[in-house]
Amino acid sequence: GMFVLGLPYAILHGGYLGLFLIIFAAVVCCYTGKILIACLYEENEDGEIVRVRDSYVDIANACCAPRFPTLGGRVVNVAQIIELVMTCILYVVVSGNLMYNSFPNLPVSQKSWSIIATAVLLPCAFLKNLKAVSKFSLLCTLAHFVINILVIAYCLSRARDWAWDKVKFYIDVKKFPISIGIIVFSYTSQIFLPSLEGNMQNPKEFHCMMNWTHIAACILKGLFALVAYLTWADETKEVITDNLPSTIRAVVNIFLVAKALLSYPLPFFAAVEVLERSLFQDGNRAFFPNCYGGDGRLKSWGLTLRCALVVFTLLMAIYVPHFALLMGLTGSLTGAGLCFLLPSLFHLKLLWRKLLWHHVFFDVAIFVIGGICSVSGFIHSLEGLIEAFRTTAED
Repeated sequence: GMFVLGLPYAILHGGYLGLFLIIFAAVVCCYTGKILIACLYEENEDGEIVRVRDSYVDIANACCAPRFPTLGGRVVNVAQIIELVMTCILYVVVSGNLMYNSFPNLPVSQKSWSIIATAVLLPCAFLKNLKAVSKFSLLCTLAHFVINILVIAYCLSRARDWAWDKVKFYIDVKKFPISIGIIVFSYTSQIFLPSLEGNMQNPKEFHCMMNWTHIAACILKGLFALVAYLTWADETKEVITDNLPSTIRAVVNIFLVAKALLSYPLPFFAAVEVLERSLFQDGNRAFFPNCYGGDGRLKSWGLTLRCALVVFTLLMAIYVPHFALLMGLTGSLTGAGLCFLLPSLFHLKLLWRKLLWHHVFFDVAIFVIGGICSVSGFIHSLEGLIEAFRTTAED
């Protein structure tokens, strides 16, 4: 996806360990995706495995029942909303950043470009279903295909000058935890998996699908990150396309902005669905009245709330315009929680009696390592943001 552009920056601060982490994150995310889906199923009286839960929230609630039957779901909902909204913010940040760096001679600031991008995104408030969103996602995929070809082709054209000696086992202790968050965030997909598995024509092929998609993602991300870093070495920037020559950069960045704008509707629509379901549609437990009328039409105040969410992503993008640091913060805070910590914890809680010793070992190891990476990455990303703000204030 879009956030592969930050992976060369992770190699800058992690060297070969960063490459190893790209592989390790793929293996762990593939495993936790599988165990998360396993938590949707239970054995009935006839000994058959049947699907008794439909979502991540259902799994969380089952783990906290009977004492706190809704606590787990609320925690997961908050984490999902944070991750989805932060993803939307990152798309606005990267749009402003790319346009500003593509046309530096124009009297338009990065903040102004972000405002223009948000104005284009306002119609997202009117999205009603995934059918419309899927069309944007198809165009987004095509744009990303063109981007990858252009960037890799340029890097290959400079293969003779690749700085192999710059890739070391040394890591930047202060900044490498940020890289962990970036890499983890690039793999986050667990919140979509229960719905995906439930809509597969043959759910039994889910494990096979997870294996091949993560293998492909790992290979492509690893090669892209390494090739890009070898090309620019210590000059590698947060968004790798900022390193391209101005002539190529303008073309690539226009495609990237198009991709960012086309990518925005999916996390935005998902965030809106979670908010509406948890705050407006949860039966008698809803905090606010339903956003929809009896005829299924969106009420005017419901539309206003959607527009407010778009504007909120703009305000955050304007005041926190640091792509890699935001990505690292989100990956450490919610990415690690949703991809590492919660799936392993839920797996141990719900299927404890049926787990083999090596499953228990993997779950505990992932929980401990994920917890350490999450706390470390969050602290260092936060420190990085504070330092970036101080530098901006001094300038």
